[in-house]
Amino acid sequence: MGSRVRVVVADDHPVYREGIARGLSLSGRVEVVGEAATGREALELIRAEKPEVAVVDYRMPDLDGLAVVHAVMRDKLPTRVIVLSAITESAVVFRAMQEGASGYLPKDARCAEIVDAILKAAKGVTVLPDDMTGMLAGEIRMRADHDQPVLTEREHQVLQAFARGLSVPDTAAELVLGVSTVKTHVQRLYEKLGVSDRAAAVAEAMRRGLME
Repeated sequence: MGSRVRVVVADDHPVYREGIARGLSLSGRVEVVGEAATGREALELIRAEKPEVAVVDYRMPDLDGLAVVHAVMRDKLPTRVIVLSAITESAVVFRAMQEGASGYLPKDARCAEIVDAILKAAKGVTVLPDDMTGMLAGEIRMRADHDQPVLTEREHQVLQAFARGLSVPDTAAELVLGVSTVKTHVQRLYEKLGVSDRAAAVAEAMRRGLME
């Protein structure tokens, strides 16, 4: 057991989460030290168990996968985080890597691929499938060419809510998210647009053509 990489698995779908955890354990290379159904549970497990690697879903209640990555990097925790998601948009992958993720894999990745990614991440290697590497390179080129902020799906939803005059609590209720989670998206949105309030965010987004 001492030679196995210690891992936390987080996904809000129990059947998928349990299947991944079981497959990782059966590989003989990974020891699953905890499972979480929400981002907040994942972060608590990471802090308590200090695994070498955490495999987290992008979309989870309380905190999404990118928020977990952000917290791990902010708190300088010794865990490398791999994001596992059905969403493979280049902007989301770019954001994950920008936040400090050690890898990003599609949810249809085979268990052997996930095990391989975990072993590489534990050694400090950044892991991306070849097609995502190409997409990421294109995203970087596009951002360099246009110097235009790329908003995530959630940030777009928050922006649209603000444009309709909703407050942060109202936006949280509409999106069925915690207020703290929405505040995290709002802060990132403000940073990308270089603003400090809702009205300015909407005005700047309209100026840049991000509201279309």
